[in-house]
Amino acid sequence: MISDKLKQLWKAKDIRKNILFVLALLVVFRIAAHVPIPGVNVGDLKEFFQGNQVLGFLNLFSGGAMENFSVVMLGVGPYITASIIFQLLVMIVPKLEALSKEGDYGQQKINQYTRLLTIPLATVQTYSFIKLLSNQTQGRLLADITGFQLLSTIIIVTAGTIFLMWLGELISEKHIGNGVSLIIFAGIVAGLPQSIRNTLVAFDSTMVLSLVIFILIALVTIVTIVFITEGQRNIPISYARHMVGQKSVGGVNTHLPLRVNQAGVIPIIFAISVIIIPPMIAQFFLHSDVSWIAASSQWIIDFFQNRRFYAIFYFLMVVIFTYFYTAVIFHPQQIAENLQKQGGFIPGIRPGRHTADYLNTVMNRIILTGALFLGLIAVLPLVVGPLTGLATMTIGGTSLLIVVAVVIETVKQIDAQLVMRDYEGF
Repeated sequence: MISDKLKQLWKAKDIRKNILFVLALLVVFRIAAHVPIPGVNVGDLKEFFQGNQVLGFLNLFSGGAMENFSVVMLGVGPYITASIIFQLLVMIVPKLEALSKEGDYGQQKINQYTRLLTIPLATVQTYSFIKLLSNQTQGRLLADITGFQLLSTIIIVTAGTIFLMWLGELISEKHIGNGVSLIIFAGIVAGLPQSIRNTLVAFDSTMVLSLVIFILIALVTIVTIVFITEGQRNIPISYARHMVGQKSVGGVNTHLPLRVNQAGVIPIIFAISVIIIPPMIAQFFLHSDVSWIAASSQWIIDFFQNRRFYAIFYFLMVVIFTYFYTAVIFHPQQIAENLQKQGGFIPGIRPGRHTADYLNTVMNRIILTGALFLGLIAVLPLVVGPLTGLATMTIGGTSLLIVVAVVIETVKQIDAQLVMRDYEGF
């Protein structure tokens, strides 16, 4: 079956060209991720990232470019942040909400605003990151840089983010998966060979059991992620039969799918952003001349580096943000109104407000499973690490979630193109 699909893909000239084009752009991204900015000790920087779990998470989304201090070290992080901000603003600002309902034109304008917001976000994040490294390492990783060097670094890194954003949009245009997601996917997969190599170098007979446990946990995690990602509750929908002229239309039975993981990986990004802020701010005051400010800053940093507190707080934040983000993107009242306008109804439920209340109740029950799932996925490395004892390899739940989701989405888009070709008789 798989071989037949691959043959079919290879014979489809346009799809083959699109896949090769996407692969070429991903290679360009990986090359850019290894082009460092002068003035930093890359070897020491990698060690620093390995000892900092928060920065290690950010390095994940940059595809390893951050620990290389490369020209694209922020990855697509600022663009993702800008996209989330505008998703929230569309629900809050009436003008943006009206603009989002204007079809392709409205979506293009919102995309343009998102790109523009990415620039100041990338600028601020670059400056904050440089200052964070300077303050925390006392110049060990970053030498004393002049104002001109700081300005040029900010401009280069911001341009790198815009470059990756452009690459992502070029990839998306080929309908071989989402461009931004594929860039993150490429960064995660690129780090796998190095982890395997480090494990093989350090491998001995005493690690056999740990390696078996690691593989079993990884397989169970992948199967669970696929199951939850594809899981959905189908709400039956019926359309009443009515007359249009002399024709009878309607009388159709269908369903409304409610996904278990409606929010995707966004709650994890929200949660890690909240966790980053307190220790990051504390880093700037760690060497303050005022003793109580310096002491408080050190206490905050130590508090957030406590493994148990970090895991519990991280889990709770992911669960809370799952409910929050689902409430932002899922509107039962609007769905109920649209069903009523189209003559649709849920059997046994009155149209209008009762339908909205029913959908809201069902969604809240489904979210509980999705929220707990995301919370466990987020803290998985903190739980599995002590069990396996493999320092060279860890199961990054968020990484696996992104990889599986991207693979599923890409396969679906390619299958849709193949089905369309068969339908059109190519």
